[in-house]
Formats: sequence, C-alpha cells, structure tokens
Amino acid sequence: MGLFVVYPLVATGLLSLTDWDGISPDKPFVGLDNYRKLAGDADFRNSMVVTLLYGVGVSVLSVVTGLGAAALLNKAIRGRAVYRTAFFLPVVTSSIAAAAVWKYLFGASGPVNAGLSAVGLGAPNWLGDPHLALLCLTLLTVWKQLGLNTVLYLTAMQTIPTSVYEAAALDGAGPFQTMRRITFPLLAPMTFFVVVQALVATFQGFDLVYQLTSGGPLGGTEVVGFLVYRTAFVTGQFGYGATIAYAGFALVFGLTWVQWRLGGRAEA
Repeated sequence: MGLFVVYPLVATGLLSLTDWDGISPDKPFVGLDNYRKLAGDADFRNSMVVTLLYGVGVSVLSVVTGLGAAALLNKAIRGRAVYRTAFFLPVVTSSIAAAAVWKYLFGASGPVNAGLSAVGLGAPNWLGDPHLALLCLTLLTVWKQLGLNTVLYLTAMQTIPTSVYEAAALDGAGPFQTMRRITFPLLAPMTFFVVVQALVATFQGFDLVYQLTSGGPLGGTEVVGFLVYRTAFVTGQFGYGATIAYAGFALVFGLTWVQWRLGGRAEA
C-alpha cells in the first residue's frame, strides 16, 4: 500500500506544484500556479465534459448489459459454460488489438458502413464526427468489460437464497416483478462496485482512446487520462500533467463518495 498507493499519490501531488519538463534534474517550484492555470484551461474543461459523458454512458450500459447477460447465463441453458467463456473473451483480449478491430469495423469503408449502405441507411462518419466517435468509444469500452461485469453479477446472483424466489413465486410475482423488487435491490452493492470501476476505467482510459481515435476528432474523445498523457509525454509539461491527473483523481473520489453515501442511505 505504501509503495504502490501512498507514495505515488504524495509524489504526484508534489510534482503538480512544479514546472518540471520530465528531463531536467531541476524541478522549479511554482506553488499553485498549475492549479490556477487549470481553472482557465479550455482543453481541460472539454476533457472533463467528454469524460463525464463517457463515464455516464459506460456506467449505465455496463449495469444494463452485465445484469442482463448474467440473468440469462444464470438459467439452466444448454452450453452455458461455452457462453460464459465467450462473454469473457473480450476481457482478456489485448486492448490495442480490440480497438484496432473496432477501428476497422467503423472505418469509412468498413463492414459496418458497408452493411448500412447495403440496406439504404447511408454511411455515417463514425470516427470523424466527435459525437459518433464518443459513442463508438463508449460501446467499445462496454463490450470490453462485459465479461467481467457479467461474472461479477453472476457471482452475486448465486449468493441470493432460492427461498426468496420461491416465496415470491408463491405470492404471484412474475419475472419482471422478481427482478425489480428482489434481484436488483439485493444486487445493489455489486451495482455500486460495477459503477465505480466503470468510472475509474473511463477517467484512466488511455489505450482504447489512443488506438481508436487518438483523442479526436476535435477533442471529442480526449478523456482526462489521454489529456494527462498528451500534456506530460507529448508536450513535456510533467508538472502540469500531474495537476490534471490530481484533478481527475479528486473528481472520481468525490463521485465515489457521493455514490457511497447515497447507497448507504438507500440501504438504511
């Protein structure tokens, strides 16, 4: 904990108070100048908006798809083990390779546009439009994490006593009522975990963004994690990059704390 959590947090915080270029042995101390610069940085504001939209989209879709897939795989269906393996394959697939395939699929002359053109629906510029590019990035991230979210929900579902469902069936509850009033409330702690890890993944996102869009077009997919990379490793502003990273950490921490508080009140 000290080596991999506490020290990096403290070191990054101290680095954010300097104007270090990543090469020079000297790290000029600038105090809170980086934070004052951050308050008026248009690129940072754009990155925060993009990251929040990205995070909300990934969080909602992760809960919906993970819970839906887990509900299907929790039933006694033929070949269930094969389906579980297939759902988990994207998780262990290289992120760069997965993003490269999606970049090909949604390219201007890729299979997706070819299929849409064949049925007369036109050929959108998926990766050339900021909004469509963010949508593609969101779907790619949800697909990449689907297997993990499914396993998490599946594990949580199997801890719910069958007697609860039997009592609900005796009371005349249908599948929708059972899911709404029993399964989903009892899965609230796991849903909280899925949402938090989705938010953390979106704020730290880099590899999928780098391969799919490189933060473009027009900054439409430049999430905080990619902005930190561009600021520190491309422009050589390591001190300012650390400031952006700290701001992103503070926001994720704040959102997680609010969710934790709201979840505790709802459970009470």
